[in-house]
Amino acid sequence: MEIYTQIQWLFLLALPIACVAWTVTHEEIFREPREYCIRRSQNDKAMLQRKFFYLFTCEYCFSHYITIFFLILTGYKLLLNDWRGYLIAGFALVWIANIYMNIYGLIRQAIKKEITEIKVLEKETKE
Repeated sequence: MEIYTQIQWLFLLALPIACVAWTVTHEEIFREPREYCIRRSQNDKAMLQRKFFYLFTCEYCFSHYITIFFLILTGYKLLLNDWRGYLIAGFALVWIANIYMNIYGLIRQAIKKEITEIKVLEKETKE
């Protein structure tokens, strides 16, 4: 694969990785399993069990596992055509996916702030 195509794949493949990692670790649809994992990550006695359940609560941690899944699914390699290409691709995908998630988080935060400000203004206007 040409380097230009590899870079395209990098930025496009990071999108579903970010989407899955964010959805599982933040969205309402997975709230109950996430709360269970939070409790287990804080209260289990065995360190290995705490770390296992923590990975479902942290988008950065979870994105590594989603990336491994997508690397297996697609066979995507970056720069090199052997196992090193998988390794480089994995870390690059995690990094780009986390940039996407941070941007998304900032946008959501700005929208929530704007909605709150509008509600306050509407309330003041009614009074």
